Amino acid sequence: MQVDHHELHREFPEFLDVMQVLRTSDSSFSQMFDEYHNLTSQVERLEEEDVPVDDFTIEEMKKVRVRLKDKMYKLLVAHKNSN
Repeated sequence: MQVDHHELHREFPEFLDVMQVLRTSDSSFSQMFDEYHNLTSQVERLEEEDVPVDDFTIEEMKKVRVRLKDKMYKLLVAHKNSN
């Protein structure tokens, strides 16, 4: 199965430096970053290994991942604009 990769460094290459700063200075961002990374790993593993899982489960995981990505993007933009 073709798997799309959604690592944050690929999603937001223009924010690599800001991500590093926020990961070390903002515990909320760091927690979201880790949760996003874990969800991405789980989804990719399920897709790569073609693990039997119902569509609802994987779609819910992807929805959570998108919500996390949106929240992190807002924090990244806000931090970049404040500097």
